[in-house]
Amino acid sequence: MSHDSTAAPDAAARKLSGRRRKEIVAVLLFSGGPIFESSIPLSVFGIDRQDAGVPRYRLLVAGGEEGPLRTTGGLELTAPYGLEAISRAGTVVVPAWRSITSPPPEEALDALRRAHEEGARIVGLCTGAFVLAAAGLLDGRPATTHWMYAPTLAKRYPSVHVDPRELFVDDGDVLTSAGTAAGIDLCLHIVRTDHGNEAAGALARRLVVPPRRSGGQERYLDRSLPEEIGADPLAEVVAWALEHLHEQFDVETLAARAYMSRRTFDRRFRSLTGSAPLQWLITQRVLQAQRLLETSDYSVDEVAGRCGFRSPVALRGHFRRQLGSSPAAYRAAYRARRPQGDRPADGPSGPSAPQVAQEAAPVPLQTRRTAAASALGPAASLSTDHGRHVPELYVAGRPSVPGQRSAP
Repeated sequence: MSHDSTAAPDAAARKLSGRRRKEIVAVLLFSGGPIFESSIPLSVFGIDRQDAGVPRYRLLVAGGEEGPLRTTGGLELTAPYGLEAISRAGTVVVPAWRSITSPPPEEALDALRRAHEEGARIVGLCTGAFVLAAAGLLDGRPATTHWMYAPTLAKRYPSVHVDPRELFVDDGDVLTSAGTAAGIDLCLHIVRTDHGNEAAGALARRLVVPPRRSGGQERYLDRSLPEEIGADPLAEVVAWALEHLHEQFDVETLAARAYMSRRTFDRRFRSLTGSAPLQWLITQRVLQAQRLLETSDYSVDEVAGRCGFRSPVALRGHFRRQLGSSPAAYRAAYRARRPQGDRPADGPSGPSAPQVAQEAAPVPLQTRRTAAASALGPAASLSTDHGRHVPELYVAGRPSVPGQRSAP
């Protein structure tokens, strides 16, 4: 569920410098970038679709470093422009960055800073958010990226308010998106912001995608933590928590196991993972419930007890906030898409929750995604926001609209 953004007053008041043009979009490519993400802004802004009612942009593809640029599958690309092209653009898009562990070229970062100072709209798709963060353009701002990389982004750039639930975040003059297909969502949003719903709808029909997708990344979240946690003393506490989700314990229990005060534990956990421990724990319990709904015949009440929730009501509330459907609806939609001979055989007298989690055959993530989406109903992709709010995973106290974060 999403809604159009309203840019922050200071961002809305920004004007382009005289040499920049609003209709010019520069796409900044780097060697090692994935071909899919790189092609999204090229397709959206680089093809003339005026016959379909889509206003035309002028596309400038710029190399962020010396070419040729190598991409997925060993393909080599030659960008027709260099960094100088960015100086003419009203919008600059960084569709991806090759590695979340390596710093981008300083010359490219300087070009992005100058573009922003001169009023350009800066966009980071997927791991492109790491480039924007390295340039300092996300400091003090809300942002998102692929859920798998969100903890690393939050840890590496603590001044960035990372929200891994959103498909994209519009903060006025700086915008970021989640991974892969969410880049299409953000590009459509840009067209909608520039030219209205009709133009965005016409473009969506040409691309054969919904004009607005419902929900956010929360239905895809997995047990993601930064790789660096393996060498930290808190890793043992995290491992214990994941193995005992079927028991009722709270953050105070985890803090005691780490021999820390609650305040110190909260601070250490957030600095290590980018997430508040309470919300991380709730997310893991919901994920465990999701797996049990897929791999067993336990009732919803039994699933709640086996995932450490104090009541079925608590499970239903958190499950709906994270996945957008009730546990029962999720299970029904999931099973409807599995072969008849692949249904769970475990019942109330079956194995314990840890055994189910360990022994059940791995469930394809795509099946899980499809089930969650189907539980929302056939019109979910065209729905509008109904005011529901998801508890903050990374930054406390920030309101959220699933699927999109907009400037207040």
